[in-house]
Amino acid sequence: MATMGYVRISAADQNAARQLDAMRGLSIPPENIYVDKQSGKDFDRPAYKAMLERLASGDLIHILSIDRLGRNYDEIQNQWRLLTKERGVDIAIIDMPLLDTRIHKDLIGTFISDLVLQVLSFCAASERENIRNRQAQGIAAARARGVHLGRPSQKPPENFIELAKQWQRGKLATVEFRRQTGLTETTLYRRLREHGIVRKK
Repeated sequence: MATMGYVRISAADQNAARQLDAMRGLSIPPENIYVDKQSGKDFDRPAYKAMLERLASGDLIHILSIDRLGRNYDEIQNQWRLLTKERGVDIAIIDMPLLDTRIHKDLIGTFISDLVLQVLSFCAASERENIRNRQAQGIAAARARGVHLGRPSQKPPENFIELAKQWQRGKLATVEFRRQTGLTETTLYRRLREHGIVRKK
């Protein structure tokens, strides 16, 4: 029987220390700890897939909390059934001892585990939806205040018009034009359109 640990954080700048500390506290070998830096919306994750390929019946997976497994209600339920019923793998949710398939094998225990799983899966999915709503509200509020979102816009140099006129008359090559303005090709042509400048043929 192999013991594995699964860790997931939503973005590269989030800290996985607490989850990794929990795995080390259980003496799980480093090569058996799988870490994904990805959203929990689905299970299309490289580390999770790699873990699945290694899993065999009787193996055990430790996960700190159910939301680290995922944040999609239906997907969590499906994966739990896949692992426990079809693959014969045990799962232990560290922060929720009731969700430990090793110690709830009888009918009542299974019923309680399934019920707790459904409640926690729903909470994880709800929190993901709340996060998305808060992000959307934050974006809308920022736009209402006139805050620019995304990459900072590239400003042309003060002599842009002069350079553009030279380029228009064919006295300045496009590559040199871009170099002197420091603009990307897309931004350069957008600025030219804004000023109604078209190169003469």
